[in-house]
Amino acid sequence: MASKQPSSGSTSSKSPKRISSTVLRVGLGFVGLLFGLGVIGALILFFALAMAYPNLPALDSLTDYRPKIPLRIFSADNVLIGEFGEERRNLVHIKEIPDIMKKAVLAIEDDRFFEHGGVDYVGIVRAAVHNLSGGARQGASTITQQVARNFFLSSEQTLKRKIYEVLLAWKIEKNLSKDQILEVYMNQIYLGQRAYGFSSAAQIYYGKKLQNITIAEAAMLAGLPKAPSAYNPVVNPKRARARQQYILQRMRQLGYISEAEFNQAKDEELKIKTNSSEFGVHAEYVAEMTRQLVYDQFKEETYTRGLNVFTTITKADQDAAYLAVRKGVMDYEKRHGYRGPENYIEIPDNKEEAEDAIEVELANHPDSDDLVAAVVLDATPQLITAVLVSGEEIKIEGAGLTFAANLLSAKAPPNKRIKRGAVIRVMQEGKNWSVIQMPEVQSAFVAANTDDGAIRALVGGFDFNRNKFNHVTQAWRQPGSSFKPFIYSASLEKGLSPSTIINDAPISFDAGQTGGQPWEPKNYDGKYDGPMTMRRGLTKSKNMISIRILHKIGAKYGQEYITRFGFDADKNPPYLTLALGAGAVTPLQMAAGFAVFANGGYKINPYLITKITDANGKPLSEVNPAKAGDEANRVIDARNAFLMDSMLKDVVTSGTAVKAMALKRTDLAGKTGTTNDSFDAWFAGYHPEIVGIAWIGFDQPKNLGNRETGGGLALPIWINYMQKALKNVPTVERTVPEGIIAANGDYFYAENPPGLGVRNLGLSDAPVRVNEPTRDEVKNELF
Repeated sequence: MASKQPSSGSTSSKSPKRISSTVLRVGLGFVGLLFGLGVIGALILFFALAMAYPNLPALDSLTDYRPKIPLRIFSADNVLIGEFGEERRNLVHIKEIPDIMKKAVLAIEDDRFFEHGGVDYVGIVRAAVHNLSGGARQGASTITQQVARNFFLSSEQTLKRKIYEVLLAWKIEKNLSKDQILEVYMNQIYLGQRAYGFSSAAQIYYGKKLQNITIAEAAMLAGLPKAPSAYNPVVNPKRARARQQYILQRMRQLGYISEAEFNQAKDEELKIKTNSSEFGVHAEYVAEMTRQLVYDQFKEETYTRGLNVFTTITKADQDAAYLAVRKGVMDYEKRHGYRGPENYIEIPDNKEEAEDAIEVELANHPDSDDLVAAVVLDATPQLITAVLVSGEEIKIEGAGLTFAANLLSAKAPPNKRIKRGAVIRVMQEGKNWSVIQMPEVQSAFVAANTDDGAIRALVGGFDFNRNKFNHVTQAWRQPGSSFKPFIYSASLEKGLSPSTIINDAPISFDAGQTGGQPWEPKNYDGKYDGPMTMRRGLTKSKNMISIRILHKIGAKYGQEYITRFGFDADKNPPYLTLALGAGAVTPLQMAAGFAVFANGGYKINPYLITKITDANGKPLSEVNPAKAGDEANRVIDARNAFLMDSMLKDVVTSGTAVKAMALKRTDLAGKTGTTNDSFDAWFAGYHPEIVGIAWIGFDQPKNLGNRETGGGLALPIWINYMQKALKNVPTVERTVPEGIIAANGDYFYAENPPGLGVRNLGLSDAPVRVNEPTRDEVKNELF
């Protein structure tokens, strides 16, 4: 019997079933393997996270947030005049941050901030899809993650750092409220220009408080956290504006602002402060002095503790002093001719290359307030065309060329001629530009209250950014004839009086008397008026009178006596040249010295700081200055101060300081001074309530000019300051103290009436002149 063979059809039908079954088993096994690996991986990850989480850093720096806050210095009327610290930050609480600033930040940094728990999974998916689609790379870090990174982690791009960032974000969210997290972020984030936090950034970029910013300004600031240097409106205004416009669009899309607000904000022209160190008043020398004083007490904490220092200066006084010094120096420069351009460059023919070359060169010639640098494009004796660092072209013609006219001529020396490529200094007055130059001469001014020494204004030089040497406190200069009043004051205690007759005649001293070389001093003009009263000798600033006075009372006594006013004995040796101010003083010492005459005989110590508080306003120290009226501070007799005041008033009304009569006051007193060879020019003067000292000279002493005097150089600075400082201040009449008698048209100590005391000096050296010159004949002499 034949056997049956299986048909080919039945075999083929079973084979696919076996194959599909095998594939299914393999597939399920693979999936199971993946699932198992996933479970194992999850367990490992969970174990790793469980191990890592307890080791995360403590959140003390967040829960007890105490950021580095810089030292801030204020005027007496609360104007910010200086800020020192690596991080410029104004700490503000979340309630003080305007809603529009919060919305601008959330719109660009984390619009789901109030919805996620520290990590935005929706944002991660959205960013991943966007990045895979080939668009510009997006990140998905939340504000919480940024806080974690900024406080506890580095910026390295590693998986380990990212895991720790996520863990920290979770931990932060569990321990801090959303408002606390946002507050920390908006105070801590770096925003360029050394600004940390949005409050500081608003002040630095716009010069205003955060509470006062507009929507457009908020959007500009919100664009900074991503890349402060790239989107800095000072450095990259175009890029910063493009990001600002994008943020405004996001705010509109999210419903944070209306269509009308959007349209207004996108067209708003922002006024960016290009000078981030600029404050509301020019008090750079004051700020630096204050910084040094505070550092002596608080050391490195000075720059991080958030100290607030309140000074004695006022904005009005400081502004007046600053402008007076600038005008005085520039007036001197205009009298002494144009020295020539600051530099020369080759200007390329290509426009873009020319613009780059000019920009690079002008960066080396920074502005000095209203004195700005420009590169000459074309120059003729009738017209200069120049370009500023901003790219603006200016025309200088007519009176604006007068100062530099001699160097516009074809005959001018090639190395000094104004021509294409010359770097010149210009100044705008109204709508017109003028050629000017940076001064070489320096100046200083200080004013203080005479009753307690509170400094009202202090200008240590022409431009702090060009010369940080403080001439008010650091410059030891010869005071010249401005020092004579202290010698006269000493003589009143030795029996002399304003009516003592002293011979203005030549005098000489041999080597035995001087202890060195023979000395034959002279009057400035070489003229001698014979016998005159001591009062008139001071009014006319006669050298021979001062020398005879010091010779009479003794140079050693004179040296000891001046220390009552705060002068250093070792800086003023006991020689007869002391009578002509040949020692060394600082303008601040002169202010303290003349205040003694103004306040009735009391020594006051000029001071700058009234109070220091911590970041929360808690007082850490307050000053208790020595005051006039406290007899413990008396250094000269009230009668002495009265007589000196009387004589110094004559210097103003009819002597070398007669220009001060332009102020039309009867309560002003002072003394001009110019040193040997006209190296230094001074005016030291006062109103009964304010003492002011003005000085001009070169850092490397040299002649200021044969016709330059203290009355012509320093006095105008003093007048310009006092004109503003004494506005609406009533005239003060000085009362005659007890122990003073009036006789023969003058004042005397009661114990030295006319006929007693020292009646005359040096009359045996020359015949007495019967007719003494009248006051109208007094000239504005050097001394």
